[in-house]
Amino acid sequence: MRRSFKDYLIISVKGMAMGAADVVPGVSGGTIAFISGIYEELINTISGVKIGLLRTWKTEGFKPMWKELNGNFIIALLTGILISIFSVMRVTNYLLENHPILIWAFFFGLVLASVYYVGKQINKWTFNVFLFLLLGAATAFYITSLPPMAAAASDLFLFFAGAIAICAMILPGISGAFILVLLGAYKTVSEAAHDFDLKTLGIVALGAVFGLLSFSRLLKWLFINYSTLTLATLTGFIAGSLNKIWPWKRVLETAEFGDKSIVIRDESVLPWNFEAQPHTMEAFFLMLAGFLLILILEGLAEKKPVQENAGNPNV
Repeated sequence: MRRSFKDYLIISVKGMAMGAADVVPGVSGGTIAFISGIYEELINTISGVKIGLLRTWKTEGFKPMWKELNGNFIIALLTGILISIFSVMRVTNYLLENHPILIWAFFFGLVLASVYYVGKQINKWTFNVFLFLLLGAATAFYITSLPPMAAAASDLFLFFAGAIAICAMILPGISGAFILVLLGAYKTVSEAAHDFDLKTLGIVALGAVFGLLSFSRLLKWLFINYSTLTLATLTGFIAGSLNKIWPWKRVLETAEFGDKSIVIRDESVLPWNFEAQPHTMEAFFLMLAGFLLILILEGLAEKKPVQENAGNPNV
């Protein structure tokens, strides 16, 4: 069935949620895509970007090419992400700066519920499924505990930094900004954006395009051939990343990027060991609110009949 304007409006709203999540260091837009039900379509659409589209345009015209590209979906999603960057991002940044525990608590509850949501899609639990879940959780926990690398600014390094960071952005659990911090490339990229260094930004962008197209094809292949194990790994990956967004942290190391101070090393502590006001009751209330929000959205999604296959949408 063809999508209506309302359907594309909902996709734009999901794009806004993805954009807002990517602003939070440690929360991935991929997680939001997964819990909002557009993850597989997003992966299939990205992996479908290929040279063959130009042949379709040449032989059949623009409209068949646009349909094969799933262009309406891309435009609707990008519109939402861009709206979020120029509006919701300011609100999120304000909350992170002035009420960090409360915003982290809300996202913690939201991501915790997404672990349940993604894991619920696994039909059969076997030893291998549990093993891949544990491997995914251990990998994500290890990544979120790593100290940052020394800064590097060679063109080749920045290319691969962009490729790895964009992979993190579409992989549920870890944010691309956090990966740039780990790789020691965050300062270089942020300064390039501030100074309009088009060469540096272009190299990172090329790496991001390379990473996006190659990694999305890998994910699509995994979903087709090893769907259950892939879901188990992603469930574990999201669960392991909870360490990064635990609301109560002891800061171990910060770095100055322009007029911003970025935490690059910290450790999770219990609320009663937190050095400042822990806001425990408010934080747990917001955790519960984030958790229930996902359950409510899941309930609404189950009541709505499925109109199209995510892997082969009609646009």
